[in-house]
Amino acid sequence: MNRDFDTLSQAMNALREEGYVEDFNLKQNCIECRNGEYKIFHDEFEVDEYFRFEGMSDPGDSSILYAISSDKYKLKGQLVNGYGIYSESITDEMLEKIKV
Repeated sequence: MNRDFDTLSQAMNALREEGYVEDFNLKQNCIECRNGEYKIFHDEFEVDEYFRFEGMSDPGDSSILYAISSDKYKLKGQLVNGYGIYSESITDEMLEKIKV
């Protein structure tokens, strides 16, 4: 499979087809999905792949797509965040886990 995607939506669709169907949200000390039903801490998930996308006209549109899996919870999903992630209030463990 070609892993060079032109757009964020192309990458997200391809990952969904590979089973990365959960929509993860970044919290201070974990990622969560299903409206907080699952809170997954830094030692309970792996970043399988990540893709960087830069905005065509506005650098503020830049983002990173993470393909994440958790063996403990048998979940696979995606986390989208901007390049400014390092300025957000997250724990050192979370920062180290998602640093690219």
